[in-house]
Amino acid sequence: MTHDERPTGPAVSQAPSEPSEDRTAPDIDDVTAEALGKLSEALETTERARGHLYSFHQLTGHADFQLDEAVKLLRAAGHAEPADTVSRELIGRDVLPGHWTFQIVEGYDDSYYRLFTDLERRIRERLAGGRRHIHEARLRERRRTPDPRSGE
Repeated sequence: MTHDERPTGPAVSQAPSEPSEDRTAPDIDDVTAEALGKLSEALETTERARGHLYSFHQLTGHADFQLDEAVKLLRAAGHAEPADTVSRELIGRDVLPGHWTFQIVEGYDDSYYRLFTDLERRIRERLAGGRRHIHEARLRERRRTPDPRSGE
Protein backbone atom coordinates (compact mmCIF):
# COMPACT_ATOMS: atom_id res chain seq x y z
CA MET A 1 0.00 0.00 0.00
CA THR A 2 1.39 3.43 -0.91
CA HIS A 3 1.14 6.44 1.34
CA ASP A 4 -1.82 7.70 -0.73
CA GLU A 5 -3.90 4.56 -0.28
CA ARG A 6 -6.32 4.19 2.57
CA PRO A 7 -7.55 0.83 3.83
CA THR A 8 -11.19 0.21 3.02
CA GLY A 9 -13.79 -2.37 3.87
CA PRO A 10 -15.46 -3.59 7.01
CA ALA A 11 -12.22 -3.89 9.00
CA VAL A 12 -11.83 -0.10 9.06
CA SER A 13 -13.94 1.68 11.62
CA GLN A 14 -13.75 5.34 12.47
CA ALA A 15 -15.37 6.83 15.53
CA PRO A 16 -17.34 9.98 14.87
CA SER A 17 -15.15 13.04 15.28
CA GLU A 18 -17.88 15.02 17.04
CA PRO A 19 -19.39 13.79 20.29
CA SER A 20 -23.11 13.29 19.88
CA GLU A 21 -25.55 15.04 22.19
CA ASP A 22 -26.52 11.61 23.49
CA ARG A 23 -22.89 10.97 24.55
CA THR A 24 -22.57 14.32 26.32
CA ALA A 25 -26.09 14.05 27.82
CA PRO A 26 -27.04 17.74 27.97
CA ASP A 27 -30.11 16.74 30.01
CA ILE A 28 -27.90 15.69 32.95
CA ASP A 29 -26.46 18.32 35.30
CA ASP A 30 -22.68 18.63 35.66
CA VAL A 31 -22.51 17.44 39.27
CA THR A 32 -24.46 14.26 38.44
CA ALA A 33 -22.25 13.65 35.40
CA GLU A 34 -19.15 14.13 37.55
CA ALA A 35 -20.53 11.82 40.25
CA LEU A 36 -21.27 9.13 37.67
CA GLY A 37 -17.77 9.68 36.28
CA LYS A 38 -16.25 9.09 39.72
CA LEU A 39 -18.38 5.98 40.16
CA SER A 40 -17.19 4.73 36.78
CA GLU A 41 -13.59 5.58 37.63
CA ALA A 42 -13.88 3.62 40.87
CA LEU A 43 -15.26 0.65 38.92
CA GLU A 44 -12.37 0.88 36.46
CA THR A 45 -9.93 0.84 39.40
CA THR A 46 -11.73 -2.21 40.75
CA GLU A 47 -11.42 -3.87 37.32
CA ARG A 48 -7.67 -3.31 37.50
CA ALA A 49 -7.54 -4.69 41.05
CA ARG A 50 -9.47 -7.74 39.88
CA GLY A 51 -6.97 -8.21 37.07
CA HIS A 52 -4.14 -8.13 39.59
CA LEU A 53 -6.00 -10.69 41.66
CA TYR A 54 -6.21 -12.97 38.62
CA SER A 55 -2.50 -12.40 38.01
CA PHE A 56 -1.82 -13.38 41.63
CA HIS A 57 -3.93 -16.52 41.10
CA GLN A 58 -2.20 -17.53 37.87
CA LEU A 59 1.33 -16.67 38.99
CA THR A 60 0.93 -18.53 42.27
CA GLY A 61 -0.40 -21.59 40.45
CA HIS A 62 2.45 -21.42 37.95
CA ALA A 63 4.99 -21.16 40.78
CA ASP A 64 3.46 -24.22 42.43
CA PHE A 65 4.00 -26.25 39.24
CA GLN A 66 7.55 -24.88 38.93
CA LEU A 67 8.25 -26.33 42.36
CA ASP A 68 7.68 -29.81 40.91
CA GLU A 69 10.66 -29.27 38.62
CA ALA A 70 12.75 -27.84 41.47
CA VAL A 71 12.01 -30.93 43.57
CA LYS A 72 12.90 -33.20 40.66
CA LEU A 73 16.22 -31.41 40.15
CA LEU A 74 17.02 -31.41 43.87
CA ARG A 75 16.47 -35.18 43.92
CA ALA A 76 18.57 -35.66 40.77
CA ALA A 77 21.38 -33.73 42.46
CA GLY A 78 21.17 -36.00 45.50
CA HIS A 79 19.41 -33.56 47.83
CA ALA A 80 16.50 -35.69 49.00
CA GLU A 81 15.88 -33.91 52.30
CA PRO A 82 15.35 -30.40 50.83
CA ALA A 83 13.28 -31.95 48.03
CA ASP A 84 11.10 -33.72 50.60
CA THR A 85 10.73 -30.49 52.61
CA VAL A 86 9.55 -28.50 49.58
CA SER A 87 7.21 -31.34 48.59
CA ARG A 88 5.76 -31.78 52.05
CA GLU A 89 5.54 -28.16 53.20
CA LEU A 90 5.09 -25.97 50.14
CA ILE A 91 3.68 -27.72 47.07
CA GLY A 92 -0.10 -27.39 47.09
CA ARG A 93 -0.11 -25.31 50.26
CA ASP A 94 -3.07 -23.04 51.02
CA VAL A 95 -2.08 -19.42 50.38
CA LEU A 96 -4.39 -18.39 53.22
CA PRO A 97 -5.65 -20.87 55.81
CA GLY A 98 -8.23 -23.05 54.07
CA HIS A 99 -7.96 -21.22 50.74
CA TRP A 100 -6.26 -21.69 47.43
CA THR A 101 -6.00 -18.70 45.14
CA PHE A 102 -9.05 -19.69 43.07
CA GLN A 103 -11.17 -19.49 46.22
CA ILE A 104 -9.90 -15.97 46.92
CA VAL A 105 -10.78 -14.93 43.36
CA GLU A 106 -14.23 -16.52 43.67
CA GLY A 107 -14.84 -14.86 47.03
CA TYR A 108 -13.86 -11.46 45.65
CA ASP A 109 -16.08 -11.90 42.62
CA ASP A 110 -19.07 -13.18 44.60
CA SER A 111 -18.83 -10.83 47.57
CA TYR A 112 -17.53 -7.56 46.17
CA TYR A 113 -17.06 -7.37 42.41
CA ARG A 114 -20.56 -8.49 41.35
CA LEU A 115 -22.20 -6.12 43.81
CA PHE A 116 -20.01 -3.24 42.64
CA THR A 117 -20.77 -3.80 38.94
CA ASP A 118 -24.47 -4.26 39.66
CA LEU A 119 -24.74 -1.09 41.75
CA GLU A 120 -22.80 0.95 39.17
CA ARG A 121 -25.11 -0.25 36.39
CA ARG A 122 -28.29 0.33 38.41
CA ILE A 123 -27.26 3.84 39.44
CA ARG A 124 -26.19 4.70 35.89
CA GLU A 125 -29.51 3.40 34.53
CA ARG A 126 -31.48 5.40 37.10
CA LEU A 127 -29.60 8.68 36.71
CA ALA A 128 -28.45 8.59 33.09
CA GLY A 129 -30.68 6.15 31.26
CA GLY A 130 -27.80 3.67 31.17
CA ARG A 131 -25.47 6.00 29.27
CA ARG A 132 -21.81 5.48 30.08
CA HIS A 133 -18.84 7.85 30.23
CA ILE A 134 -20.86 11.07 30.09
CA HIS A 135 -18.26 12.99 32.09
CA GLU A 136 -15.49 11.76 29.78
CA ALA A 137 -17.52 12.66 26.68
CA ARG A 138 -17.89 16.17 28.04
CA LEU A 139 -14.16 16.33 28.78
CA ARG A 140 -13.43 15.21 25.25
CA GLU A 141 -15.67 17.92 23.86
CA ARG A 142 -13.88 20.59 25.92
CA ARG A 143 -10.30 19.33 25.64
CA ARG A 144 -9.83 17.55 22.35
CA THR A 145 -7.20 18.69 19.92
CA PRO A 146 -8.62 19.72 16.54
CA ASP A 147 -8.16 17.18 13.77
CA PRO A 148 -5.84 18.76 11.17
CA ARG A 149 -7.53 16.69 8.45
CA SER A 150 -10.84 18.42 9.11
CA GLY A 151 -9.47 21.89 8.40
CA GLU A 152 -10.19 23.13 11.95
